[in-house]
Amino acid sequence: MSFAVLFPGQGSQHVGMGGDLFDARPDLLGAAADEVLGWSLRRLCLDGPEEALTGTDRAQPALYAVAHALWRTLVDRLEGPPQAAAGHSLGEYTALVAADALSYAAGLALVAARGRAMAAAAELEPSGMAALIGGDDAAAEALVATRRDLGGRLWVANLNAPGQVVVAGGVEDIAWAVESASEHGVRRVVPLKVAAAFHSSFMVPAAAALAEAMGEVVFAPPAFPVWANATAAPHDDSIGDTLLAQLTAPVRFGDSLSAMAAAGVDTFVHVGPGDVTAGLARKSVQGATTLVVSSLDDVAGVAAALAS
Repeated sequence: MSFAVLFPGQGSQHVGMGGDLFDARPDLLGAAADEVLGWSLRRLCLDGPEEALTGTDRAQPALYAVAHALWRTLVDRLEGPPQAAAGHSLGEYTALVAADALSYAAGLALVAARGRAMAAAAELEPSGMAALIGGDDAAAEALVATRRDLGGRLWVANLNAPGQVVVAGGVEDIAWAVESASEHGVRRVVPLKVAAAFHSSFMVPAAAALAEAMGEVVFAPPAFPVWANATAAPHDDSIGDTLLAQLTAPVRFGDSLSAMAAAGVDTFVHVGPGDVTAGLARKSVQGATTLVVSSLDDVAGVAAALAS
């Protein structure tokens, strides 16, 4: 069995996540993490309120920390490392830390800085994202190109899996896409409840702050291949530059999953709240085995499955 580990991105957070982890992993989710963040991770994850947890500046480090704690608990039971890893947007940072490209504490500080930078960029002007229903990648590209030809600002932001494409743009651009979808080979467009047009040029203002935070980080070569969202290929020695590009480039998650399968991966393990990346793996790789570790209760069974 050749397996890859997948980590979720923003949107998978929920009040109560990690409820079984805080007492089990105080080394990762306790006072040291709170000192880095400047707020109580436990209180936010377990008590919310939901509005606070879904804020970009808090959701990102909270998801990163909970997913990494699950990973560390799982990896202690594994007979060997994964053959590959990837993460959706924020989850790419979790994947790099899992591969020892940087330490957990350094990753937590970097993800917190990323969340703050993206939240600040989101406040500059109204923007959003929308899912395309019933359209392929080519239809999505045609839709956004037409809007830009008309002077608008609309881009493909997420190529998550076959038939799962997300676009990002200004609020007027999203409204135009809703009205014009059927004219461009897309059955309908559904606006998403997100703070801004992530993975588009609307995030350019976040780049300087993220680059400054990355100046404090020294990346090591990953212990196993980590597929990058921006390139759908394993990270090379330009990890920082590739992560900066990810701010404004499409998340090519479906392409990454297909590439990992072509490299021999046959099993994908979602590690973190929810199960989104497992669903994307099933849609992207025909016949793939998918496993989910979203709580401590899942760890033993998934470890046994990977050992069989």
